[in-house]
Amino acid sequence: MRPWVADPIFAACDMKRPIWSLPDGVEDLLPPQAWELERIRRKVLDLFRDRGFDYIEPPLVEYLDALLVAGGQDLDLQTLKMVDQRSGRLLGVRADLTSQAARIDASHLNADGVTKLCYAGPVVHANPRGVLESRVPIKAGAEIFGSRDLEADAEVIALMIEALGAAGAETAQAPKPLVVLGNMGVYRALTRPLALQESDEETLFSAVQSKSENDIRALAGGGPLADLLVALPRLMGRIEDFDGACLELKRAPAEAGDELARLGRLVELVQGRCKDADLRFDLAELAGFGYHNGPVFAAFHGGRGQALARGGRYDGIGAAFGRSRPATGFDLNLKRLLNSLPSRPNSEAG
Repeated sequence: MRPWVADPIFAACDMKRPIWSLPDGVEDLLPPQAWELERIRRKVLDLFRDRGFDYIEPPLVEYLDALLVAGGQDLDLQTLKMVDQRSGRLLGVRADLTSQAARIDASHLNADGVTKLCYAGPVVHANPRGVLESRVPIKAGAEIFGSRDLEADAEVIALMIEALGAAGAETAQAPKPLVVLGNMGVYRALTRPLALQESDEETLFSAVQSKSENDIRALAGGGPLADLLVALPRLMGRIEDFDGACLELKRAPAEAGDELARLGRLVELVQGRCKDADLRFDLAELAGFGYHNGPVFAAFHGGRGQALARGGRYDGIGAAFGRSRPATGFDLNLKRLLNSLPSRPNSEAG
């Protein structure tokens, strides 16, 4: 039974009203913050349109198998599930929009050459990502399908940086966001020879994400590859230290060396596009839902260490929809971005 309390206004009449509450991690967004969020969303979408991206609006709910083609256990655990009373099939409430964009590219647009798509809307997480984090983030993102060229990765990274600037994340009152570059290919090259069971692979992936060297050693065992994996979380820092990190991995398989060279080339391309960007590298930057398989990147709030945006390359996930395509993209967490901005006068909101 829902709890009831006396309302002081009606106490003399002995009237009662319910206490309406929301689930943990679910919140109302009230004025003026709601207007400010809408302002940010409009700014970002206008920028995407100006840069040649077509807008799509996927449904909040669709069949579960379509939502989960891109991710592994993390995405599965974060997706709310229900039974469709019309079909009897499982439905999911989207926790991510990337697989939906891939589905649309493969099954509806089916265009030759490069396709550029953008979107904005809520996702729902079964569990909050952190303390005081919303379970209903508002995301805005951009994806490029059909290009294997690193220029496409550099384009979306530059767009991510530009979008943060358009939203107000780079002002005199706010520290410049830190842009961290990594490459999932390096990690894959180091772990593939270990031939781990799927459950152990997922545990190792989490251990590297959390930079837990003891857990990495326990899972990877002994030998040169284990030593390299244990070192991986320490290989991070300013771009000028990248060559030294590459030397740390000189005993790695040739594939890892190729992926490091690919990351180095991407750094050069991003520097050419964004000369004032505060770039860093992190070879254990693997955060996300696990579907990335190439360069990955994230933009962090300069003063709080929160990720405002994440993205990366995820070639081939459209194969589940009948069309395997190279792809790269990113999304911004608009609610987190809103909370990171300096306060604006109410007259400026909206």
